[in-house]
Amino acid sequence: MTNPSDRSIPRAVRMAQPLAREVVEEIAKRYGVCIRPVPLRRQDIVTGQVEVIDVPCGATLESKCPPCAKRNRQLRRAQCREGWHLEAEPVNLPDNADEYQRHLVELRADAQAWRDEVEKAGGDTTDLDAAIEDLDEEINRAGMRGNVLGRTSGKRSRSTKRRQDAPDLPKRQMTKTTLGRTFTGSYGKTYRPSMFVTLTLPSYGRVLEGAPLNPDAYDYTRAARDALHFSKLVDRFVQNLRRVAGYDVQYFATVEPQKRLAPHLHMAIRGTLPRAELRQIIAATYHQVWWPSTDDVRFEGDRLPVWEDGAGYLDPETGEVLPTWEQALDALDQDDEAEPLHVLRFGDQMDVKGVLAGTPDADQLIGYLSKYLTKSLGDALGTDDPRRKAHAERLLEALRFEPCSPTCPNWLRYGIQPKGAKPGMAPGRCKGKAHKPDHLGYAGRRVLVSRKWSNKTLTEHKQDRRTWVLEALGIEDEPVDPHRYIWKPVKPGDPDLAPIGVRLLRSVHERQRWRNHMNQLQAQAEGRDLSAIQSAA
Repeated sequence: MTNPSDRSIPRAVRMAQPLAREVVEEIAKRYGVCIRPVPLRRQDIVTGQVEVIDVPCGATLESKCPPCAKRNRQLRRAQCREGWHLEAEPVNLPDNADEYQRHLVELRADAQAWRDEVEKAGGDTTDLDAAIEDLDEEINRAGMRGNVLGRTSGKRSRSTKRRQDAPDLPKRQMTKTTLGRTFTGSYGKTYRPSMFVTLTLPSYGRVLEGAPLNPDAYDYTRAARDALHFSKLVDRFVQNLRRVAGYDVQYFATVEPQKRLAPHLHMAIRGTLPRAELRQIIAATYHQVWWPSTDDVRFEGDRLPVWEDGAGYLDPETGEVLPTWEQALDALDQDDEAEPLHVLRFGDQMDVKGVLAGTPDADQLIGYLSKYLTKSLGDALGTDDPRRKAHAERLLEALRFEPCSPTCPNWLRYGIQPKGAKPGMAPGRCKGKAHKPDHLGYAGRRVLVSRKWSNKTLTEHKQDRRTWVLEALGIEDEPVDPHRYIWKPVKPGDPDLAPIGVRLLRSVHERQRWRNHMNQLQAQAEGRDLSAIQSAA
């Protein structure tokens, strides 16, 4: 064993020795310990005890924290498995309001009446507005969702008339169920099949090994816009699926990148539909993006709109105030010949599989659904293949000035003030998720789960896993009052915060203790089973 501090040892030999700090991190990963824990100071308001606790970072990508990403993937697999082939209708009804919640709403009604009277008399409602805002926050803290006023702004709507180039869909009367059809076999056994569907976007040009054969002919603009609005197309597909199926179809879906960098969808669907009908639904599904045109580039380079307090963004030469987002939409609504900025459709390639619960196919497909969840959509940017890397860079360039939302600063390039405009905005500098290289235009969620899939939230699935582990360790899971503790972040350099290496070592020791206990329990259980078999023999 060589001593790393011994300078008589050649440098090449010393540099080949592993770093102790990196070994700690590798061991932490092996034991499932978060390598980027978030330190929080917890104060118990009952006992007054204060302690610093490491909370897992909860990362979903392996590049950020492999142990947390692995836990999240396993959690999603459990969620998918529980909901795919439910045999009983999930119960998803809200609890009845308690006395305190009803009292708060009654008080809110009085406050609204007082405000209306003051406003009608022409008085100042500032104090009442502040009191009402505090009361609304207390209503949410008391365990009620949403706002007592509901939707307070009007929703823009366009004609629901279908496009002439889209086939019509059959519409069945809706039934109040989330379960698909069952089939009885020749021996009286009941089967409840489900589906696994894969949907892709259309072609933008011929590709080979994930890169275009002719990059100049590849439609990067359409590829960028399809990625930006892909989540809306998925929503439209689910709406059409339920309309044709005639029941509240439930699904668990994941969005993953194809090798050509376009997002595509894997969807586990509870229940079945004839394949011909499913193909008809896919062909008839589209989404129209009714946004102002981006054909006319008005500002670019050094010539950009300037901000003026009280007015917004102005033309730097004429001083004209640029139209706001609402004004641009009003102009679009008044134009009878207006066309949507973009129309999305699925491609011709699709894959549909029938799946039965408890079969190897079901387990394999669940693993396939979660296969890429811990990978970044932009992994191709780090590839060694120059053709794929150039392809990714051209796609990012196409996304650079594409508006990703009504609030995107890129609207200034086309002479429109973004929604909620503020100083400091500039085209090509949007901080939105869609414009980040890791996302390649797709800003939606990677996992899409319908509300009645497993009848549990992700937090409840986490609690199930926690309860199972505690029971295996023989520890009672005592419910904790969520209002008992006060949590505060711990800043770097805090005297109570141990170095990260020390915290990782402590966590590894705790995991070792848990694992040894689990191994002992497993050995005891196997010993009891062996004794039972020998007694029976």
